[in-house]
Formats: sequence, C-alpha cells, structure tokens
Amino acid sequence: MNNPPNPHDNNLTINININLVHLPHLTNTLPNLQPQTTPLDHNHFYHPSNEFYLSESDVIIRRTLFDLSGPSPSSHLAYHRAGPRNNIFYQPENVRAAIVTCGGLCPGLNTVIRELVVGLWEQYGVREIFGIKAGYRGFYSGEPVRLDVKMVHNWHKRGGTVLETSRGGFDLDKIVNAIEDRGYNQVYIIGGDGTLRGAVKIFNEIKRRKLYVGVAAIPKTVDNDVGIIDRSFGFQTAVEKAQQAISAAHVEAESAPNGIGLVKLMGRSTGHIALYATLSSRDVDCCLIPENDFYLHGKGGLFEFLEDRLKQNGHAVVVVAEGAGQDMIPRTDEQKQERDESGNPVFLDVGVWLKSELKSWWSKDHEGELFTVKYIDPTYMIRAVTANATDNLYCTLLAHSAIHGVMAGYTGFVAGPINGNYAYIPMEEIAVTKNQVDTKDHKWAWVRSVTTQPDFQRN
Repeated sequence: MNNPPNPHDNNLTINININLVHLPHLTNTLPNLQPQTTPLDHNHFYHPSNEFYLSESDVIIRRTLFDLSGPSPSSHLAYHRAGPRNNIFYQPENVRAAIVTCGGLCPGLNTVIRELVVGLWEQYGVREIFGIKAGYRGFYSGEPVRLDVKMVHNWHKRGGTVLETSRGGFDLDKIVNAIEDRGYNQVYIIGGDGTLRGAVKIFNEIKRRKLYVGVAAIPKTVDNDVGIIDRSFGFQTAVEKAQQAISAAHVEAESAPNGIGLVKLMGRSTGHIALYATLSSRDVDCCLIPENDFYLHGKGGLFEFLEDRLKQNGHAVVVVAEGAGQDMIPRTDEQKQERDESGNPVFLDVGVWLKSELKSWWSKDHEGELFTVKYIDPTYMIRAVTANATDNLYCTLLAHSAIHGVMAGYTGFVAGPINGNYAYIPMEEIAVTKNQVDTKDHKWAWVRSVTTQPDFQRN
C-alpha cells in the first residue's frame, strides 16, 4: 500500500499523466488541405517574437487544485492553448466570414462583433466579413450586412447587439444550406448554452457534408452558466450593475419601519450573479439561489430569519435569483407546460410571488404593525448596458482567440479561459456542461459567513 505524499516535504515530486482532449481540425475531413505561412509574419509594422506563436504541445490542464493527502488522479484532462499559429489553413483573400449573435442580450456583444471584424481585417487581411441579422433565422430569412473596420469602430461603446438577436428560428438544413450557398467558409457564433447546442448541430452537419467551413463559438451568458471555462463575458458587468439595484433596495428598506428591500437578479439555473453581488455588496441579509432550496415558514425558515433581522436592525435586504423557488410557486397545468422560443420552461416571477408571501406573512403574524416591501427587478437594465473595462478586455481576447483558432484550421470549438489561460474546447463537450454554484465549496460558505443566513436544512 502506497503512503500518501507528505505535503511538508520540500523535495516532493508528483508525476502527472496528461490526457489531451481531441480538438477537431479541418484536415480530419479534408485531408488534402495544405498549410501556409501566416500573414502575421509579414506585417509591415509588427514583427512577432518566437514566443508569440503556439504549437500543438502548448496545453492547459483543466484541474489545478489537489489534496496531496489523497490519491493522485490517474490522468489530467488538458486542452490546446488558444492563440496564433505559424501555419494557417486559409488564404485570407478567399475567406468569407459570417458572424451571428443569438439568444438574449448581454453586455459585450458589440465588443465581440467589433473585435472579430477588426482581428480578421487587420491581422489577417480578410475583407469579406458579413453580419447575420436576428439570430439563427437570419441565415435563411434575410440579407447579410457587409462589415468593415470603419463601420464597427465605435460599436464597443454601445449596449445590445447592432446585428440584432432573437431566440428560436433554428432550422439546421436551411442554416447550413445558406452557409454553403453564400460561400461562407468561417462561421463565428456568439451565444449561450442553447445557442451552443445549435452550433454543435451546425458543426456536425458541415462535417457530414465535408464542407470547407470552420465553426467557432464564443460563449455568451450573463448568468455565467457555461461550464468548463472560468466565466462567460458580460458576467462581471452584470455583477457590477446589480450593485446599484441592491444599494437602492437597501436605501428603501432603511428608510421605512420594518422595511424589506427585495431584489431579483438573473439566474435561471445558476445563482452566480446573486452570489457575487451579495459578496461584493455587503448590504444583503439573505441570498436565495436555484442550487439551494429554501422554505418560508417554520423553524429555520426565511420568515423566522427575517423577523429576527427586523428586530435587530429594523430593515433587511433579500436577493433572489430568478430560478430560485420555482417549485414553490403555484401554477396551472397549462403554465407548467409553457416553453419559450428556445425550448426553456417559462418561469413565473419569483420576486412578485415572494413579495406577496412576505406581505401575507406579516399581516397575519403582525397585524397593525407597519411593514414595507420594495421590490426591484433590474434585469433589462443590466442586460442592455455596455460592457465595463474588464469585460471589454475579455471580449477582445475571446474574439481574437477564436480567429486564431479558425485560421489555424481548428473547428467545432469554443474559445474561453481555463484557470486564467485561454484554451480551445470542443463544442460538444462544453454544450453539455453546466457551471452551477457548488453549495459545498468555499464561495457559498463565504455567502453564509457574510449574511449568517439559514442553511434551510429541515431537521
């Protein structure tokens, strides 16, 4: 039996076995494609150093935290690093690139579009760049918009997406037929988990037809629910803007006897925005997220906790993610079957429901006593703002990473950071992986220590 390694041993050596995740390449289906030298080598003003280019041997290990007292994993997943390569598999003058935004709005969409255009144009000399309007349906239902660097110059200063977006409209045959008919050989898809699932189908159909088309996706979701990568763009801006809503709710609650400020934040299946906004605000008394069930009445319930807070401080602030408590809200059989255009269940407004429950509880248990609930839903204010400096930088790096990958012949991948370094991750892997809040890890423990809220575990 092997003894576990001693973490205090200064000469400790641990051997690791790398399992490199396969990244699809155009030559898998088009073996006769020949590489050529990248035009980055011939830039009149910029001369890359040898360290500028990456190779097949540059990888990123997915897992970086280990318990040295336990058994070592037999192998470690690794991904190809994102960045420019010496050789590319396109002649830039023959590239016809299509860019599409799908799903809901998110801070940074226009920055990604702008940087895709600027990167293709300035770094690789591509001149045929097209914007697909109104999401996936725009491939087959409208005319594309020709893009150039002058047109997109100030787009990063605008919220929303200039290309417009929509949910639904996914018709695989029509989309791939349009890609083929219009001669697109690079497709850049910007969207969240539903969009990524569609991108996987597009990639597989293109591969089945053996088309000379590279497909890359850039993960977009304010909720930060895309798995594997560190975060999705727009998330940090959303957390920052959520502070304004929480601050307003705190002022309202503080300014009334027995005042409660109730803020609903985005997060259908994950509570990352609510979690990070709670930690950064410090004015929140209770944070409710989809990953942690809660209950209202009885010992250890939300109402008992809030009554204690009101006695102590005279006010309280509650933050709730939109997907929290959905199974507690009464709904008709028809409402249970409702789906939006992306196929997701239609949620009822947990904020409106919780406000009503709070008022009913107080009027029943504290008849005649003053009580106020101020409800704030900043969802559309947050989605529509421009990206902050951090997200703008992040969007730039994502866009340029995607361009370098497609030019190098990679396809069917998502560009994103893993442990702070940018990687190429197969679409099929990331489309089925969720990034949910782990209520057993240190982040949720921080929330509990900051708010001292109940764990909502019934005895």
